[in-house]
Amino acid sequence: MNRLYVMAFAFFFLAGTARAGLQHLLPTPQQVTILEGETAVTLDEEHIDVAMARTISGAYDYELAGFENEAYRLSISGGRIRIEAVTPTGVIRARQTLAQLAEDGDGAVPACIITDWPAFKVRGFMHDVGRSFISFEELKHEIELYSRFKVNVFHFHLTENQAWRFEVKAYPQLTSKTSMTRFAGQYYTQEQCRQLDSVAAANGVIIIPEVDMPGHSEAFTRAMGFGMQTDEGVAALKVILGEVAAAFPHSPYIHIGADEQRITYAGFLKIMIDRVHELGRRVVVWNPIAGVTISKDLGVDMTQMWSTAGKAVAGIPNIDCRYNYTNHFDVFGDLAGIYRSNIYYAQQGSTEVAGEISCPWNDRKLASETDIIRQNNTWANTLASAERAWRGGGRQYIEQGGALLPSEGAELDEFRDWETRFLYHKRHALRDESIPYVRQTDVVWRITDPFPNGGNPTRTFPPETDGLQDSYSYEGDTYGTRIATGAGIYLRHTWGATVPAHFAQPQLNTTAYAWTFVYSPVEQTVGALIEFQNYGRSEKDRAPESGNWDRKGSRLWVNDVEVRAPTWRNTGKEITNEVPLRNENFTARDPKQVKLHVGWNKVFLKLPYVAADGVRLNKWLFTFVLVDLSTGEAVDNIIYSPDQRSDGIRGVEDLQPKNHAREHTTDDALYDLSGHRLAQIQHPGVYVAGQRKVVVR
Repeated sequence: MNRLYVMAFAFFFLAGTARAGLQHLLPTPQQVTILEGETAVTLDEEHIDVAMARTISGAYDYELAGFENEAYRLSISGGRIRIEAVTPTGVIRARQTLAQLAEDGDGAVPACIITDWPAFKVRGFMHDVGRSFISFEELKHEIELYSRFKVNVFHFHLTENQAWRFEVKAYPQLTSKTSMTRFAGQYYTQEQCRQLDSVAAANGVIIIPEVDMPGHSEAFTRAMGFGMQTDEGVAALKVILGEVAAAFPHSPYIHIGADEQRITYAGFLKIMIDRVHELGRRVVVWNPIAGVTISKDLGVDMTQMWSTAGKAVAGIPNIDCRYNYTNHFDVFGDLAGIYRSNIYYAQQGSTEVAGEISCPWNDRKLASETDIIRQNNTWANTLASAERAWRGGGRQYIEQGGALLPSEGAELDEFRDWETRFLYHKRHALRDESIPYVRQTDVVWRITDPFPNGGNPTRTFPPETDGLQDSYSYEGDTYGTRIATGAGIYLRHTWGATVPAHFAQPQLNTTAYAWTFVYSPVEQTVGALIEFQNYGRSEKDRAPESGNWDRKGSRLWVNDVEVRAPTWRNTGKEITNEVPLRNENFTARDPKQVKLHVGWNKVFLKLPYVAADGVRLNKWLFTFVLVDLSTGEAVDNIIYSPDQRSDGIRGVEDLQPKNHAREHTTDDALYDLSGHRLAQIQHPGVYVAGQRKVVVR
């Protein structure tokens, strides 16, 4: 059985004791020993001893310039808390673990020994403040809060075509309103940058500031009156880099971009690399760079791989961002895919694979920083990626594993464990953040093979006319069905065959169907999060026509009553990147109200896959999950099952040893791992509560 799952299952039986905080640690520590018979210790500086050690037994580490060894051992017993670490950063990591342990309860931390270290040294998040703008106070808040979960890099993308956000004393025109086309006049002073740098350093976070050159530099050209690839431009950039270095004194690296525009100025890249080195800093560039072969000999110190074309460069560290552009992510499927994936085919970091950074890019305008954070699901995406980087592992790279949850087995158990811990923190440390993610591991579907529709999305097929079956015979062919798990299911991924989805080879001009049944113990009105075309935050995709859910003809019924599409606020508009996304994504609109009857309720989806005019990336997916209208969280007292089985999951008997199933009567209630009440039991049967199987006689 998966080690993470065993730990989570064991912690259930510790609920209500002082040890309960261990089950919520995010990321999960590498090694935990629970000290039986010991009492909890109150988290107080008077009880904490700190000792620096030369090594920590069993901890993994590798060389990455600018990044300290983060290993620590935390011993809590005998009324004392002892921290042992190799470096000051390790002490910070231990204190971040203590803060999480103390969050659950009255400030007491459980008696245990934790030996912990990261598998990968780079676990980061990015903000593209050039296209958009995130306030200084929000950035400071995010650095402090992300660091609590051992996110240790902030990639600060400061310049873009739309705006230059870094104050340059030598060239104040760069941050003038007239040089900006979005959020005009919004920028960061050098004093704010120094404050941010200090906050980051105090929390064990490294800021990597980026000045993109020579590409994405229209704001520079508007302000300066000349381009970067000129004698004047090169001279100005040397001055600018000096001011960047002074404003971020703790930053070991400066990112100079260098991608997406062919370099025409002789020696431009080498000149900029040499200037960064003169300033005593190391250079990061995007990978690939048009027309340039990146190598250690060029002087590059680290690359940031983007797109499938980005390949690790031998002899230097590389950061994996190839499939971590969250502006293309949906809320549910992609999150599961990136959590399951290893990092650039590696189980742990090395001198050539440094880690990952989660990157939301906002080419398409959004109204506010809250919209940016919510629509890109940044908290869930960043923390799922960061846990994978801290823990290491992952059975396969996303190019093999795809963006789907398995319907059973160790990977589902592991993701469910992460989900339980993340949602705990969503209710506690992250309670004030804008997070659209809700529990999805209990949502189960049956999906048909696709029927040929000849390009006509309105054609009907046997699931509509003959009822719901495991398989169908149609025009001499047999069409089967398969189980899928999750609130968001990709039938074809955004990147097509590059990232596997539910159908191995999806074909245009077909129609699939999906259904599940929802058991409700009471009559109730709930909310439904519904989506059929996730609108990427970097696309110019047109909103659906009035009355339609998407531009492909998708439809949805609950108890045979069609659920109508919202009124789209962008319908009929000519779409460019400057037309803000409004309510196209479910993250920007209220849930649809749905009435559930007592007993089983049918949810039925029709999913045509045809050419969608006005949409560049013709992804094929659907999102559906029921939420409480008052809290916005997943409805607790329901069961999803496409076959109206009370367990809701095929193979549920394999989730845990049978001798851990508990017998209940119909007077009992179900509870999840954190002790949260799920449902009152009204009927005999087999139920799944979090990770428990409950048998009711």
